[in-house]
Amino acid sequence: MSTTIRRKAKTARKAAAAHGTKVKVRQAQARTGSVVDMAMGWLPFSEEQLHRIFLAAILGGAAVLAWVVASMAGLPTMASYQLTQIAAEAGFEVKRVEVRGVKNINELKVYEKALAERDRAMPLVDLERLRAELLELSWVKDARVSRQLPDTLVIDIVERDPHAVLRKADRFVLIDETGHELEVISRKQAAGKLIVSGLGAGQQVVALSHLLEAAPALKPRVAEAEWIGNRRWNLTFQTGQVLALPEGDRESASALVTFARLDGTNRLLGGKVTAFDMRARDRIYLRVPDEEGEELALKAGAVAHAAGSENP
Repeated sequence: MSTTIRRKAKTARKAAAAHGTKVKVRQAQARTGSVVDMAMGWLPFSEEQLHRIFLAAILGGAAVLAWVVASMAGLPTMASYQLTQIAAEAGFEVKRVEVRGVKNINELKVYEKALAERDRAMPLVDLERLRAELLELSWVKDARVSRQLPDTLVIDIVERDPHAVLRKADRFVLIDETGHELEVISRKQAAGKLIVSGLGAGQQVVALSHLLEAAPALKPRVAEAEWIGNRRWNLTFQTGQVLALPEGDRESASALVTFARLDGTNRLLGGKVTAFDMRARDRIYLRVPDEEGEELALKAGAVAHAAGSENP
């Protein structure tokens, strides 16, 4: 004799509860999906870019783990090699070089330094060494080298400012405000720039700038400054007239201010006097083509003596 056990059919209440549970689950899944989609929409990345970022993060974590394990095992060289291999396989190697801030310098010289790092894994790029090499370029005042992952080196250049031209025996050299030599230029390119000459003049450029600042009205009218005997300056103005200044920073600045005052009241520049010698404390010597120059100096309130053909 067999006995059949029958399960009771679900009551309407239980069936409704089960159906309600399924509905709630589907609604929760839908809400979760919409929230995720909304969050994805807010991010400034595409789904493909996010996948690449996550892959890079995973590979980066694996690289760090490999490096730590190898280092703990006393194998730093192997750790470095492993890290490099993983980084290169993940696309973290130099493929592009971006140079910023270049105006006067030959940009190819910067790229020549940077392209030595091409196809090198990013962790192996020695940023400080590359910066030191860039600072060797004559126009580079400062440089900053940085990595822009995954594959770009960014080089920011701060250039030196051209200030004057140093005239040497056989060439003209563009210099900055400190006397640092930038590049050789032609005589035509030097036109209109302050020309500095004389033995050791390059080391006196800063002092010359301070001297000219003492008489700002005259500064733009100075065409050339010659360092004489490693002790004093002769200034040649755009008019071709020469002013011989005394030795000493204070003395030369005082003489230049006096000359500026006399020029302001008597218009010495552009006149008949070809040279002014202010090396004496109590008088100005003039080189003049005739005696009218002496009268001009006397009207300026100075004790003057016409020097004739005497060199200043």
